[in-house]
Amino acid sequence: MKTYTTDHIRNVVLLGNTRSGKTTMAEAMLYEGNVIDRRGTVEAKSTVSDNSEIEQLYQRSIYPTLLYTEFLDHKLNIIDTPGSDDFIGGVVSAFKVADTGVMVINAQQGVEVGTEIFARYAEQYHKPLILAVNQLEHDKANWETCLDELRQCFGNKMAVVQFPVATGADFNAFVDVLTMKMYRYKDDNGTQEELEIPADHKDHADELHATLCERAAENDEALMETFFDKGDLTIEEICKGLAIGLKNGEIIPLFTLSAKKDIGIKRLMEFIIHVAPSPEATKQLTVDGTSIPCVSTGNTSIFIYKTTVEQHLGDVSYFRVMSGKLTESMDMINADNGNKERISAIYAVAGKKREKVTEMMAGDIGCTVKLKSVRANQTLSTGKEIIFAPIQFPPSKFRTAIKAKSEKDDEKLGEILNRANAEDPTIIVEYSKELKQIILSGQGEHHINILKWHLTNTHKIEIDLLNPKIPYRETITKVAAADYRHKKQSGGAGQFGEVHLLIEPFVEGTPPNNRHKIDGKELVLNIKGKEEFDMEWGGKLEYYNCIVGGSIDGRFMPAILKGIMEKMEEGPLTGSYARDIRVYVYDGKMHPVDSNEISFRLAGRNAFKESFKKAGPKIMEPVYNVEVMVPSDAMGDVMSDLQNRRAMIMGMSSEKRFEVIKARVPLAELNKYSTTLSSITSGRATFTQTFADYQQVPAEVQDKLLKEYEAQEKED
Repeated sequence: MKTYTTDHIRNVVLLGNTRSGKTTMAEAMLYEGNVIDRRGTVEAKSTVSDNSEIEQLYQRSIYPTLLYTEFLDHKLNIIDTPGSDDFIGGVVSAFKVADTGVMVINAQQGVEVGTEIFARYAEQYHKPLILAVNQLEHDKANWETCLDELRQCFGNKMAVVQFPVATGADFNAFVDVLTMKMYRYKDDNGTQEELEIPADHKDHADELHATLCERAAENDEALMETFFDKGDLTIEEICKGLAIGLKNGEIIPLFTLSAKKDIGIKRLMEFIIHVAPSPEATKQLTVDGTSIPCVSTGNTSIFIYKTTVEQHLGDVSYFRVMSGKLTESMDMINADNGNKERISAIYAVAGKKREKVTEMMAGDIGCTVKLKSVRANQTLSTGKEIIFAPIQFPPSKFRTAIKAKSEKDDEKLGEILNRANAEDPTIIVEYSKELKQIILSGQGEHHINILKWHLTNTHKIEIDLLNPKIPYRETITKVAAADYRHKKQSGGAGQFGEVHLLIEPFVEGTPPNNRHKIDGKELVLNIKGKEEFDMEWGGKLEYYNCIVGGSIDGRFMPAILKGIMEKMEEGPLTGSYARDIRVYVYDGKMHPVDSNEISFRLAGRNAFKESFKKAGPKIMEPVYNVEVMVPSDAMGDVMSDLQNRRAMIMGMSSEKRFEVIKARVPLAELNKYSTTLSSITSGRATFTQTFADYQQVPAEVQDKLLKEYEAQEKED
């Protein structure tokens, strides 16, 4: 393969809902560029992307696949991405390195929830979009309905470049209002003939052409003057205006095609080459806000956007050359960890096919192998160290506990889970000391089930997926006091320590109270010292030394604090962490011989436990902000399901063709919510969830939790 300069490279990401035909479209693009000499099919499990065993089993994309094709003396890097929201991580990582998104629309389904999701991400990452209405050869294809839905979704930004002459089995031609020609296809291998537009389509074509010229002219004053003077623009002038509008996100061109029959693929690729932005037009931000131009001069830097482990190759690192020229045997520095890395080999990638090249220019995308300590989201550079802004992945939506069926597999399971997180950062692995579980989080149940399939079939580890425990918190609502004497005599030195303490709720901004009424008697405290702690699990502990007259020696105060801390780490109600408490140690007794640190640690621990139970204890649960995007016809079912989950509806709004519900929902009620939502909306809804705060559980829930904990303790 020749070396392509930055201006002859185009980087596109294929987007679209599941079954929109992205993989088939990628196959046709590779065929047109002679990278393959025969197009495979998803059904025959013979496509260049979707080449893993699990993707062929499900017959859908699960991982983002890097491809390339060569066309009109240009190199097109193509990333074929999954269409399911469960695998959104692959789409987000692709947006980091691609310059243009091609949104593939299923002509049978029109705008789907995936279309909306990916369009929002494209807007968030400021990526230009091209629309490609696919599967127009299908009997159920409906061009007009699809067009109306796209107008509703994308508004007046959408600009029609092509329209079909007929749809269904008769779809073999379309009118292109940019070139003002009709393209008819003789076979299923992309053989096209260029014809004049038939008379019965000429008026419609003229109308759309005039609109396209006007839309192009709006982006450049000189073009606008030309358009006003002549009433028309040349193809080159239209392309110039469209290029400006596309780059600025003001124009979203619309194309028609059949990827299955290779209709329209050539024209789309030509448009990408002539109109879509080259990497030269892009700049990448570093973590310190510096903007790095994509030019082949100066220092070389690459951004690792994805890593995998392959059986015969080992670690494979996928990258984009952000600046400079990358060459074989180049020494680079990983700015994230300071390690030196040598680029032993560079490959242009088309799925499993890798062509070795000696160099890549700024803007190109490829892979290398056997780097020593590199992960996704890291930067390698020569000269001045650079760290590019990392990919921001969406928060998790599905949570489960995972456990190996055999203890001998525990260590191996841990290694594989850590590797899974490195390859897919949307898989989050947490070893929870609090819950005594390994918590696995992902984008949905299907996402986690794919990982389970690999554990079982690839790594031969049998595992169980369990309901995850909830990280409850315990606190108090009123003042209470208690005392506890620890006394133990067993020959030799004994143990003795007595602690009197008082606790009250900690509220940020309120001063300590040195006057309290306990059992009808007023207690006045003489505060001599204060220690304040931010707990690892949230909330605070304030610890006050109110000892007078030397009833407890000062050297035992840290031991009392340690006992209290131990009990806060294992709350008295359910064993959950305790938080937001003030403790006043005001009296006690000690023995000149038998008192020691362990005695006062145990006395402090038990005095705290007794006072906690008398202080109006309450259990608090994590509550999440949930935002659901749902089609209008499923709104009632989704609202009903949320209310059954103890949700508090915070607001509702409309966004294009979808309704948006904002609610606060307890984490305990969100178990497998993504699966339920998909079921009741036939996969047309999506949601996000982010931690909000802790709130008190209802009385009936608290009673249930207390009974469950008591039963568990008896069983233990």
